[in-house]
Amino acid sequence: MTPYTTKSETGWFLAALIILILVSFFLGLGSAPLFDVDEGAFSEATREMMISKNYLTTWLNGAPRFDKPILIYWLQLASVRVFGLSEFAFRLPSALAGSAWALSIFLFVRKEIGNRQAFLAAAMMVLSMQVMVIAKAAIADGLLNCFLAITMFGLLHHYKTGSKLALHLSFAAAGFGMLTKGPIALIIPLAVTFLFSLQERSLKQWLRMIVNPTGIILFLAIALPWYLLEYLDQGMAFVEGFFFKHNISRFNSSFEGHSGSLFYYVPVIMLGLMPFTGLFFTLLFNIKPLLSDRMNRFLLIWFAFVFLFFSLSGTKLPHYMIYGYTPLFILMARVVPMNRHPKSLALWPLLLLAAFASLPLLLQVALQKIDDSYIRAIVEGGVLLTDQNYLLIIGAAMAGVSAIPFLPRFSLEGKLVATGVIFALLINLYLMPFAGKLMQEPVKEAALMAKKRGYKIVMWKTYNPSFLVYSESFVEKRMPEPGEIALTTVKELRTFDNPAVLYRKNGIVLVKLRP
Repeated sequence: MTPYTTKSETGWFLAALIILILVSFFLGLGSAPLFDVDEGAFSEATREMMISKNYLTTWLNGAPRFDKPILIYWLQLASVRVFGLSEFAFRLPSALAGSAWALSIFLFVRKEIGNRQAFLAAAMMVLSMQVMVIAKAAIADGLLNCFLAITMFGLLHHYKTGSKLALHLSFAAAGFGMLTKGPIALIIPLAVTFLFSLQERSLKQWLRMIVNPTGIILFLAIALPWYLLEYLDQGMAFVEGFFFKHNISRFNSSFEGHSGSLFYYVPVIMLGLMPFTGLFFTLLFNIKPLLSDRMNRFLLIWFAFVFLFFSLSGTKLPHYMIYGYTPLFILMARVVPMNRHPKSLALWPLLLLAAFASLPLLLQVALQKIDDSYIRAIVEGGVLLTDQNYLLIIGAAMAGVSAIPFLPRFSLEGKLVATGVIFALLINLYLMPFAGKLMQEPVKEAALMAKKRGYKIVMWKTYNPSFLVYSESFVEKRMPEPGEIALTTVKELRTFDNPAVLYRKNGIVLVKLRP
């Protein structure tokens, strides 16, 4: 126990954190259809693993999928075996991993600083907008961030105490991270500890740490068997597909059109940390006094490396920045007492809610300017969904966030958490189902129709792997021939000669070509 904590106090904070986890990660977990492309692809690969009983190599639409290692698929498969093929089952492993990630933050910061800052750091992680979405999505990132946090906390504790147990825990967690998403689980810990040791002028300690024999054996015992077996099963196709295409090429070039400028992640951070974005600026304005603390320097190097590494990467995706969020939440919790204008912290979430409130008007304006028939159909669907109820719900959220800063008996930490709870309820109970209804419900309904009627589908000029999950079938990706049934978009209808439209919604169509 630290001098800042008592057992009863720890229990209360832990219970409160568990409630926040339930609200953020489990409330409405299966309420929206699987989102394409990523959730659909991961879930379909898991479904095909269940059917084929090939637990070594993942396949998607009958072709090898070398995008990610195996661990998340194994966990999704176990969940599906228990709960059946459902959105809840596919997302459950990520929600559990997100929960472990939050608890690791609380337990580490509690030992180093105390209960209050530990709770606030973990609560901000749980309630921040980007983590709330990603940590329960049916993809690998929630699981990776859990192992990455444990790896880094173990290394930091080893630096402070010399604990071999903490070091060995880091190697084990890195091994599971390697099984989850590959080399990035090693790159971040190695680079951050090297830079930290360089700053500390302790490179000899760093070398002794990374060549620890027991740690290396642990790492290899966890990660190496699958990689060896996969290579023996798939040969150079695995090496070229996983290491060269999905790792090296992602850094060297823009992969699948996911590019951006050097400043790509600035707006990502500002939106991703909502509703706590104001504390990020408090942190930036108070970096100098933070540098006097050794742990703070480690955390700052961790975030800075992730930010610079992925800013320089050819492929840029918003969720890459989450790898550097854990240190941010801890540092933001530490600078709360340094904030001189606490009421101003509410301005950032209010600006975002105001943007949501303006969405009906923006959609109406967009309708006048969009020529693409597929995009136009989606916008038209959005117009129908942003009705009076939408404005009432967003308005209620704005009223709640506006009132919280003036609550007389709430501490600043309590007000931050209360704002986060409003965001969690809004996103989980309304905005995520809203987005699912607009973007993914048409794909799900078309797939269920195809499954019920036994259609053999050709997928043309669209890529919706969630269709495979819901239809429980494979598709051919090519130009459909006369007499065939195709899943496509309204934009492609002009390609065909007066096809019979079997299903049409928000730009997604199921058509049968004339013989």
